[in-house]
Amino acid sequence: MNQSNASAETPWWHPHRHADRRPALLARARFEINVRKWMLDNGFIIVDPPGLVRSPGNETHLHAFETEMIGNDGVGQAMYLHTSPEFTMKKLLAAGETRIASLQHVWRNRERSALHHPEFTMLEWYRAGEPYDRIIEDVLELIRIAAATTMTERFGFRGRECDPHAPAERLSVADAFQRFAGVDLLATMDEDGVPDGEALAAQMTAAGMRVPEDRSWSYLFTQILVDKVEPELGNGRVTVLDRYPACEAALARRVPGTGGCRSGSRSMFAASSWPMALASLPMRVSSGGASRRRWQRSSASMASAIRSTKNSCRLST
Repeated sequence: MNQSNASAETPWWHPHRHADRRPALLARARFEINVRKWMLDNGFIIVDPPGLVRSPGNETHLHAFETEMIGNDGVGQAMYLHTSPEFTMKKLLAAGETRIASLQHVWRNRERSALHHPEFTMLEWYRAGEPYDRIIEDVLELIRIAAATTMTERFGFRGRECDPHAPAERLSVADAFQRFAGVDLLATMDEDGVPDGEALAAQMTAAGMRVPEDRSWSYLFTQILVDKVEPELGNGRVTVLDRYPACEAALARRVPGTGGCRSGSRSMFAASSWPMALASLPMRVSSGGASRRRWQRSSASMASAIRSTKNSCRLST
């Protein structure tokens, strides 16, 4: 029997087939141990938020699984599997905790693709009152831990390679749009940073890009980021995108001074940086600090060799 026939007829849980997958299982287990040790060594308390919650949140592009909890009186109540431990962990922050981390399963409905799964493992951590640059360093260190744990010298994905041990490249969002898409983001905002969707659509047309019917600035921004910018990131080394437009980082601080502002009167960019990490790692990582916002986006389309998220790394199980 040739291998293709054996693969078609033998269940995936058969020992013969599992033997090929066991090294990845062991590597994942070692990585989780090393991540927990790193968190503890850096002063984090590892917490275990409940997976079943009363409210799934109201984020536009996140869809929770709904279930019913039956009380002792037989009355049912709608409950949800959490899409992240964010709400519970922020209660602990409000209570006075400053460094907390969670490593557990979360669930997101309507997410199924080669790189996305409805149930996955998320590492989410918070550094209250610390600068976002410190969180960037956290993410880069986790990438290095993953590489060391798996004895990987270079990460590879879809024909691109990245050295996880090389110094990371720092690149502002505006510079990335100009370099990889030929789009001047500053020219699509007024002096107060208010974006203009039609102005961005006009630049897309001039650059030969398809412009969808939805011409809201945020929608077009995400499309350009996914189609033109992300595929070019991580060329040889990890890329960190920072200084997002303030309208895309509602809970982040604006960059002090006049950096990123055409008029010099007000900054249109926020100090909320979303580092990159490889999509081939075994879990999703989400960090938060004094500056934090979740990026509203269509998850199924966000695939690239080095993936960008809000201080977060989306990684499938």
